[in-house]
Amino acid sequence: MTLDKIWVLAEVSDGQVSATTTELLTKARDLADTVECVYAGADADVYAEALGSYGCETVHQTGDLAGALVGVPLAAAIADAVVSGDGPDALLAGTSYDGRDVAGRLSVALDKTVITNVVDIELDGDSLVGTEPIFGGATDIKTKFTDDGPYIVLVRPKSFPADPIDGPAADIEDLDVPEVGSAGGATVTERHVEESVGPKLDEAGLVVAGGRGLGEAEKFVMVEDLAKALGGAAGASRAIVDAGWVPYSYQVGQTGKVVKPDIYVACGISGATQHLVGMKGSKHIIAINKDSEAPIFGVADLGIVGDVHKVLPQLIEALSNR
Repeated sequence: MTLDKIWVLAEVSDGQVSATTTELLTKARDLADTVECVYAGADADVYAEALGSYGCETVHQTGDLAGALVGVPLAAAIADAVVSGDGPDALLAGTSYDGRDVAGRLSVALDKTVITNVVDIELDGDSLVGTEPIFGGATDIKTKFTDDGPYIVLVRPKSFPADPIDGPAADIEDLDVPEVGSAGGATVTERHVEESVGPKLDEAGLVVAGGRGLGEAEKFVMVEDLAKALGGAAGASRAIVDAGWVPYSYQVGQTGKVVKPDIYVACGISGATQHLVGMKGSKHIIAINKDSEAPIFGVADLGIVGDVHKVLPQLIEALSNR
């Protein structure tokens, strides 16, 4: 048994459909007969082909929101569609800033529960069950919606594979946005995008991450040099982010980014549970740590017991000589 219709919150990053959106569309195909998207903007036609290739049949766009904080008008528009009978049985959104904003506001508008931090979704009759990690990822629990839909689910990135299909471009339909009053008064006046070089951390096929074992902030350059030599992205543990060595955007872990690269190289990272949550889904894990009892070795496919200050320079040199 499947649901009749699921809407996926479509988000765009750097002019492309976000990876999380394609992951959610892939999962939604298993859960519903009809998969559609809801999008904040007036240019959904630009992304219709990409969304259709992942199974989206129709994109409901709000039109130009003119610098609005999109959670307010988008949640109001979805709520109106639900009340009028044109809405979905469930809304799937990524755990992004806009996703959380929309889900929270929609929950209040419709008096419906939100299941958050979900890493898997399954059907149970005509309801959905979400799987969520707790206690820092040490165990999982399942939570089932017991009320009628629409079911609102916030999903962590990298929870599902993104598998395209040979689908046609999605149709575009306008979604009416009601008057939101003073709640819509907030506007976005400026956006700041942090400059970066190389692949994005949460999309890279190879990640090299550094931790407290590096000793000092200046040594993080070794992590960046190794990542560059391997064509990957540099990441970090929470400990060195909290210490101010690198920006928060580098953080891998429960309160940072969740990554699932083909290869993850952990350098001087002990392997606290908070960090493991963010990277244990990597296909191959290589750990470098001078403490042979470090928890990181418990999840590593290859372990190097050694001082990162000696191992990393040798690896970088070997790669530069290839």
